[in-house]
Amino acid sequence: MDYFKEKNRIRVLLTAVFLGSLPILACLIHVGLSGHRLSDVSLLTSEWNDELFYFKQVEAIVDNGFPRGYFGFNESRALKLSFAAWSPVLVFPWVIWGLIFGWNLFSAFVSNIVFLTIAMVVFALLVRPTLKQTGVLTLLFMSYTTFARYMLSGMPEIICFSMLIVFYAVAINYLNTGKENYKLVILFVMGSLMTLMRPYLVLFLVLPALLLFMKNKKAGLLVSVPVFGITLAGYVAINHYLGAKYFTPLFFTDWVTVFFTEGIGAGIRHFFGTLYYKGKDFIMYSVAGIQAGVAAGAYFCLYLTVIAIFIRQTVRDFSRRKKDGVSNRLIIEAHFLFACVSMLFALLLMYKLIEGSKHLLTFIAVGLFLISLMETKTYKKPVIMALVCVYFLIYKAVFPYDYDICFEDEARSEAISDCGNTLNELIAIDKDAEISFDNTVIWLLSEGEEEEKIPLKWQYLYAVPKGMGINCCEYEYVSGNFENIKSAYIAVPTGGETAAKCEAKGWKLLWSDCEVTFYEKD
Repeated sequence: MDYFKEKNRIRVLLTAVFLGSLPILACLIHVGLSGHRLSDVSLLTSEWNDELFYFKQVEAIVDNGFPRGYFGFNESRALKLSFAAWSPVLVFPWVIWGLIFGWNLFSAFVSNIVFLTIAMVVFALLVRPTLKQTGVLTLLFMSYTTFARYMLSGMPEIICFSMLIVFYAVAINYLNTGKENYKLVILFVMGSLMTLMRPYLVLFLVLPALLLFMKNKKAGLLVSVPVFGITLAGYVAINHYLGAKYFTPLFFTDWVTVFFTEGIGAGIRHFFGTLYYKGKDFIMYSVAGIQAGVAAGAYFCLYLTVIAIFIRQTVRDFSRRKKDGVSNRLIIEAHFLFACVSMLFALLLMYKLIEGSKHLLTFIAVGLFLISLMETKTYKKPVIMALVCVYFLIYKAVFPYDYDICFEDEARSEAISDCGNTLNELIAIDKDAEISFDNTVIWLLSEGEEEEKIPLKWQYLYAVPKGMGINCCEYEYVSGNFENIKSAYIAVPTGGETAAKCEAKGWKLLWSDCEVTFYEKD
């Protein structure tokens, strides 16, 4: 209520309204430049197949309480309930949205825009940026076109962006006001939630622990250690009981296990060897991003630019500490720099570089908000950052798969709609039944030899009944275990080898067109 008592309340509220309008404005501009309307955006033409699993799992939770079939890979399944390899906590904001407003093919876009709008408004109200800082943030926000691209997608990145923006807004407000304890509680809760969503976000749980330690060393230890322990134990439990085994490890731990299996010397050599070889690949991708616009390399270059800016500013503010003391700004900058550098090492040691590069987008997004708050006279840092964003995300954004918004294809939409109508008539999901492979459809990832593989038009799987589990299986698994397939249904390329096997076994044909055929196992 203090906002309505202050002399500058009108400016604060106007700033909140203005920043809150940026997400929808960015989407309208992004879509308009392509000659389309927001209503033309469609999941059914997207080539990002992770979106399918996220969408259908949320749909199943909203409609059934939880999926009634098994989400997994090569017919893997979770020990409890039915989720794929990624933490179901990641999509809980979508679940809440779906329970309130319903869940359909446009829900992810609308909710993403709303989530980021709320984050922008909260940032304005808690941080209260000046007019100049608001202008800088607007420049950086609009130049980072990743905001618009991921709002208009079925990926949960915007959920992470929004939560971390609010997280830092609360932290900055805590430091700039009376340092109330309830704000630390909010930071601990948000930090724990984000860690359960994606484990590397534990780096941000360090901030409330640091702030509490600075306030009261004893309380800092007594509170922070159990919170870290419970949070990490919660993630391990969720991953163990609710996550299905993926095709390959989601992240690598050999850089740690070598110390125990082969000794300290071998562990040190393996550790630095991994950094060296993965570092060479990191540089190679970065150069490819500069020269050819390769998305992973572009993200690496953006990330390194953010780190460079924060090193420059943190060193500058640290050098002033004798004169000005440890400023609130220095605490935020130093922690964010710590998180960015730690994530860079985690990327090199634990993740595949191409897949892992997308995880850097959250750090970059929040870095832009913090850059907008830095002291500046000539605006060099935000201008450089904006130019780097424009170069990589607009000028060098030459690969449609990574950068282009997906718009409706009327023929495909009609075919998938027809498929959905047929499958819903022929397949009945029992909401009271236990989870089973009887409610699971195999998604044959592709068919054929390595050089001649035919990928399945997996977008047709959006048509399977609500609550059905989708198990993504490799051709080698299906062909080698065809007689022992556990799932009751299978989607395969039309006219292919697997379709011929299904016909030979007398499996029931449910629906078919020139691209995809669904069978029910006899």
